[in-house]
Amino acid sequence: MLTHLQISNFTLVEQLELELKRGLSALTGETGAGKSILLDALGLVAGDRADADKVRHGAERADIQASFNVSKLPFIGKWLSEQELGNEDECLLRRVVTREGRSRAFINGQSVTLQQLKLLGDMLVDIHSQHEHQSLLKNTTQQRLLDAFGQQRSLVKEVKRAYFHWHSCKEQLEHLQSQSDEIDARFQLLSYQVEELDQLALGENELNELEQEQRQLANLESIQQSCQYLNELCNDDENGLLAKLHSALRVLTELPKKSEHLLNSQSLLEQALINSQEAQADIEREQFSNELDPARLPEIEQRLSSIYDVARKHKVLPEELSALHQQLSAELLKLQSGDEQIEALEKALREHLENYQKLADKLSRKRQSAVTKLNRAVNGKLAQLAMGHADFVVELVELDEKPHCNGNEQVHFLISTTPGQAPKALSKIASGGELSRISLAIQVVTAQTSTIPTLVFDEVDVGIGGTTGDIVGNLLRELGEQGQVLCVTHLAQVASKAHQHLRVEKTIAKDSVNSSLNQLNNDEKVVEIARMMGGDVASEQSLAHAMAMLKSA
Repeated sequence: MLTHLQISNFTLVEQLELELKRGLSALTGETGAGKSILLDALGLVAGDRADADKVRHGAERADIQASFNVSKLPFIGKWLSEQELGNEDECLLRRVVTREGRSRAFINGQSVTLQQLKLLGDMLVDIHSQHEHQSLLKNTTQQRLLDAFGQQRSLVKEVKRAYFHWHSCKEQLEHLQSQSDEIDARFQLLSYQVEELDQLALGENELNELEQEQRQLANLESIQQSCQYLNELCNDDENGLLAKLHSALRVLTELPKKSEHLLNSQSLLEQALINSQEAQADIEREQFSNELDPARLPEIEQRLSSIYDVARKHKVLPEELSALHQQLSAELLKLQSGDEQIEALEKALREHLENYQKLADKLSRKRQSAVTKLNRAVNGKLAQLAMGHADFVVELVELDEKPHCNGNEQVHFLISTTPGQAPKALSKIASGGELSRISLAIQVVTAQTSTIPTLVFDEVDVGIGGTTGDIVGNLLRELGEQGQVLCVTHLAQVASKAHQHLRVEKTIAKDSVNSSLNQLNNDEKVVEIARMMGGDVASEQSLAHAMAMLKSA
């Protein structure tokens, strides 16, 4: 509910701060005092269109802040969390309008779009007047009220969930049908590519091994010639490397007395002879080895050519072919043919439609039952409000065969205010007073199930008085017992029923006009009620009459 309202430089108000409570709060004051300011300010902070003319003369901007206690409204907390706007027991709405007409909106101190502010505002406050904020004129509100009255909120959610499943499946199917040729073409291409790579059957390290073997075979003749030459250098009986090393060692061995240098030289030559003998042996083995088959070279080159050709075709490096093979195989495994996917989605769509229709038909039956009860209850309240000639009718307009998120039908609230006249939509009602009383009757009936915590009524008592005025006051007080009601009224019978009485006053100075709003104590209530009854506020008789009215309330 609305707990605190702060208004700065808005129309005639320079500064206003107001604490509000549960129950019925009456706003009264002389004609022209500015009683509509509160409603306009609430409408603005709840998302109404901004108007630069609402900025107080001489001020740079108007600033309106409204605090709501949402501790008992879990759906508000859920919405705030989804929007990442906090989730505390107190929710602060703020609207700033500049002299140039620019507007900024805030929720819990965070800048938001006007759409976000309006969405939240519509969940927190419902202003029943001739203003555009009147949500009761909307078919969505009417449907919500009927379903809440019939206690079908959970079924409505099931219908919406079934609708979205059906709609999502339908979109997938339509997209797939429009893309079926492309999918089939992709399927055929993948099948060909994977088959080609399957036939290539490239081993894990095959490419490296083939390239290495190719290099060896390509240089085989040159290697063998070099080995033969090296072997001859080592094996020559007279001029070979080994023969010369043997000769050098014989000379050193035959020397009688050798210095340390000669002994070291002899040791090095002995080691060189051993190393040369081992090298010559390895050269011989390489020269006469049978491990490499020259006849394999054409075979290897043909295999490598096939690998390089496939790599060029797929525009990848040869070493990337194995990874590509795995990738295309995985895609092909996931990708069925377009016809198979379409068939599966068509089956799913039929199942979703069947489930939706089952739930929607059940909701239609429940709504029809609730319509009869709501018609009877609202017409009963209208009779109490001096509108016994009126005929309130809830009409369920069947929609076309295509599923809709809210079910098979649209809910229309109709009213006939003249005997013999066909009922028309609430928006066609010309009289704001009649519309307010109709709204009051509906809200009183649906108060037990309404989720909007703050209701505001303007001109609900236009054109009525006497006993009917008492009834209007009692109904508003009854509605206030369920939550919070703000009512702008000029009728003493209504104001006397209020839990909280607020008086709007306008003061005129030499160069400015200011409206203020004050909460009245018991004595001040008596004086204001006396004024509203048209009596002399200084007359003991008028005051006594006012006091008696307050006591009876």
